[in-house]
Formats: sequence, structure tokens, C-alpha cells
Amino acid sequence: MFEKVLIANRGEIAVRVMRACEELGVDTVAIYSEADKDAGHVRYADEAYNVGPARAAESYLDQETIVDAALRSGADAVHPGYGFLAENAEFAALVEETGGLTWIGPSSESMEQLGEKTKARTVMEAADVPIVPGTTDPVTDSEEITAFGEEHGYPLAIKAEGGGGGRGLKVVRDAEEVEDQLESAQREGEAYFDNDSVYVERYLERPRHIEVQIIADQQGNVRHLGERDCSLQRRHQKVVEEAPSPALDDDLREEIGEAARRGVRESEYTNAGTVEFLVEDGNFYFLEVNTRIQVEHTVTEEITGIDIVKWQLRVAAGEELGFSQSEIEFDGHGMEFRINAENAAEEFAPETGTLTTYDPPGGIGVRLDDALREGDAISGEYDSLVAKLIVYGSDREECIARSRRALAEFDIEGLVTVIPFHRLMLTDEAFVEGAHTTKYLDNELDPNAIEEAQTRWGPGPTETPADAEEESVVERQFTVEVNGKRFEVNLEERGAPPLPTNGRGGHAQSRPSPGANPSAGSGDSGGSADGPVTTAEGERITAEMQGTILSVNVSEGDEIDAGDVLCVLEAMKMENDIVASHGGTVVEVAVEEGQSVDMGDPLVVID
Repeated sequence: MFEKVLIANRGEIAVRVMRACEELGVDTVAIYSEADKDAGHVRYADEAYNVGPARAAESYLDQETIVDAALRSGADAVHPGYGFLAENAEFAALVEETGGLTWIGPSSESMEQLGEKTKARTVMEAADVPIVPGTTDPVTDSEEITAFGEEHGYPLAIKAEGGGGGRGLKVVRDAEEVEDQLESAQREGEAYFDNDSVYVERYLERPRHIEVQIIADQQGNVRHLGERDCSLQRRHQKVVEEAPSPALDDDLREEIGEAARRGVRESEYTNAGTVEFLVEDGNFYFLEVNTRIQVEHTVTEEITGIDIVKWQLRVAAGEELGFSQSEIEFDGHGMEFRINAENAAEEFAPETGTLTTYDPPGGIGVRLDDALREGDAISGEYDSLVAKLIVYGSDREECIARSRRALAEFDIEGLVTVIPFHRLMLTDEAFVEGAHTTKYLDNELDPNAIEEAQTRWGPGPTETPADAEEESVVERQFTVEVNGKRFEVNLEERGAPPLPTNGRGGHAQSRPSPGANPSAGSGDSGGSADGPVTTAEGERITAEMQGTILSVNVSEGDEIDAGDVLCVLEAMKMENDIVASHGGTVVEVAVEEGQSVDMGDPLVVID
């Protein structure tokens, strides 16, 4: 077994991996960006290394810096978690080629083969696994997609090769949308997965999303750990996952499980992974392989009693799986609720803020995976996940009842979360009966029901006293020497005045506490002190959330109509179109591509 593992990730998944390491007697190393210097995964680890600025591309996606941190720490293995570089074959290869380091995951060759969707489709087709009609080679121009649409019909799905969780996936309903959606899918693929390659397939209208957890060792043994149902989604983002699926009978369940094993065996895959399928009208079709641990691996652990992360570590260390397929038992029912900082009543808009109250539920059958604590902030730099609530019951009925109780107990203040939405779903007839599809939330659920749930179960307005002062944090830097080795040490003191330079190399600087926004201001010009500013008269279109401007689609003097896209804002790893509410003339554009904006900052002025 390894002696020390660096976790190349952040948040709850980093803590999840660290807990597994601790139980195996393995030391842990965290990495963190400047925005995460006080984060929960940093607090939990045995040691931690700064890998760059807040922007993920300069920190959590900086491959060379992360490997350098692993070497400096003396780690002998790297676990990628999920997201960021977890499915990046280039990063896996870099770790594999670095002396003294082991990659905890499938080989870089397997990741390249199965992680890129067109190659995975070819492998699955060879293993006699059903696939949705689509391209087996990447597409590069709109004419190819239009030709595919003419042959197979619309709607189509354009998907980024390295995508997942709805990122890099664009639905095309007619030929006129092809060019814009192709560019958007390529842009998201490049931004989030460093890969702008895309492919095309038919888009099923009312499928169930079923995925099979697999794990394979280096001795050629492949096991599946049953299926999960991830059909409750909004814009292809999963919100509730459960195991087993309420939509499968025993015959279809066995058929899908064996198809997943067959496909994985064909690719000589090792370690943990997930084979995803779409199920419609009793037929199933291969969707993709996630060559990593999944967010929702927890519900599989609940019904099998198998710690998947521990087995990731053991398999990477060369151990053989300690159980046969026939020895795996499935008992009871599990559900996972993603507790995101989002306002479901406002189109699930991401929220930022500080956890003034954080009191999770407990009791029998309740598990919580998190990294945040009371006083921590979600700033909008990364995803909006606060915690994962996992509930187990002897059957689905008990699991739902227990979930209702647990969600009612979950007390969060300072942030708007999706807890009211989850509570609504546990009273929703379609979900309770297990009759929902992947399109249910987007196409069928009454939006008024979500607003009513938010009013009923959501937090009331938060008032801040007019004379409230921001807590000052004084940061002092010292040079210390331990056993002949010199270290630079940063110390923080909250509520203390700043100290002047001490003349002996130490210095101090005062900064606002995490989550504060000292530059935010108001005035006739609009915008923050360091953000975009407008001077023209007219209607100001402002940012609804913190993020980065990916593209600006209008110029001063342009005539626009209601619904026109003015610019594209990246926030919480998703692209958001900023559209005009009515027609008019663009009299000022306050932002440019690549610029960071805060909530409320002016973007465009329309007359």
C-alpha cells in the first residue's frame, strides 16, 4: 500500500479520498488555490501545497505544478477525484511517467480510449453493446452535422469528447442552430476539458439515465456493483441519484450489468469507472464511460457495503479484488441529494455567500459527505456544491420517508440552497412513483411548484445591520528555521489591526475575510470599483452572478431584438447566455472577453 497520496482536487471529494486513505493508514497531501487557502480539504489533509491563483486553469488544472507538489511532498501516488483533471489522459500519462508516482485510476491509454466518446463508442460496438446512432469520428464543421441531421433526423446532440455532466453538450433541434451550438460545444470542451473535439448522435426525447459502477483489477478481474438511476436532471445536470433503479426489471438489470462488464473487459480497463446508458421503451443504449470515481458513487456503497475509493487505492497498489461477482449482494435502497448553493425558483441560479448556520441532519441511515463548515464561504470560483446527503433505507419507500426527515432537519443559513426543491421532489407524484425521465424537470414539472416550495421551505431574507463592520484579517509572514531548514510561514489573526513592516524581513497586510467583497460599490456610473463601469443613459443589463465573460456578441450602435444573446457568461463551470429582454439600440458595452464580473456589475446598456 502507498505511504502518502496527493489528492489533485478540492472540496468534498478530496475529503472523501482522504478519509479512505486515513482508514488504510496512508498520509494525505492537499493542493489548494489562493481562493481555497482556508478550505475544508486543506484543513483535513496532513499537509497542503499552494498551486496557484483562484482561476482553475492556473491552479487545479496546472499539471506540471501539481506533479511538482507531489514530488516535493514525497507522495508516492496521485488520486484525481472527479472533475478538473480526473479524466485527462495527458495528466494521467504525466503522473505515470514521473518516477516514484503511481496514478490511482485507469491507465492513460484506457482513459484516452474510453474517455473520448467516439473511441468509446467504437470499443462498445466491438463488444456488442448497443449504441445510439452517431458518429464514431469527431466532427469539425457544421456541414457534417447538417448532413447527419438530414440522414437521421432531429433533434441531435453535439457532445464534447471530454465532456460530462452536461458540460459541452448542446441540443440541436433544426439546421439553423447547428453552427452556433457547434461553436458553443467546442468552446466549453476547450475551456473545461482542454479538448475542443466534438461528436454527434441522435438525441433521445424521454430516456432514463442508468449507469453501472464497475471496478477492475490488474489481474483481469472485472466486477459490476449494480446500477444507479440518475434520471432526475436539470439541463443534463444530475440533482438526485438512487440505487437500484425503480425503472428496471431483473432481466434488464442483469443485461445492462453484463453489457457494462463486457465493454470494460474489451478495453482492458483497470480501476473504478462508470458505464452510462440511456434506457427508453425497454431498450438500452451505451452513452459514455466515466473513467473516474463518480459524484454519486456513494449510493452504490450504501447498497453493497463496498468502499469503492478504498478499492481504487488497493487496485492501484496491485491488489486483486477480494470478491467475485456472485458474492456481491445488493441490499436496500440508497438516494443521494446534491445540496447545491442554487436558487431553484430562479432557474437554479448559483448563489454565493457565507454559511452563517450549518447544522446537518443525523440519525440512522443518514450519511453526509462535505468539506465546508460554519463560517466558510462559497465565492463562485468553483462549483456550487455544499454537501452530498446520502440516505439509506431497507426499501425505496423507507428511503424516501427517511430522506424527508433528513432534509427537514438540514439547517443552512447564509446561502440559498436546493433543499426546498429536494423536499418538493419527495412529495412529487412522478418522482415518488419512479415514473420520471431525464426530461421531467425541464419539460413537465410546474415551475410554480418550485416557487411555492422555495417560499415554504426556503430561508427568509437576511438583514445586515447598517453599522456592521467587516472583520479584519491580518496576515503576517515570518521566516522560521526548524532543524536547520528554513520555512516561510503565514499567520493570520482576525480582528487585529495591521502591523507595519518589522524591519527584519517579516511583513503584514490586512485583507477582508473570506466571502467579503470590499470592492463592490454603487453609484451613478454602476459597477464595482475595479469592475465594469457604464456612463451612458439607458437600461443596464447586469450580471446575475459572479463569473467570467466568454464572449461579447454585440457592439455599440447595434440594433437588437428581444431574446438576442448579448454576451456569454461563464459561472460555476457553466455557460449562461445574457439575453435582451426587449429590443433597442446598444449604446454602451462595458465588458470584454475574458473579463471577470461580480453579481450586479453592468454588462451592456440598451436604449
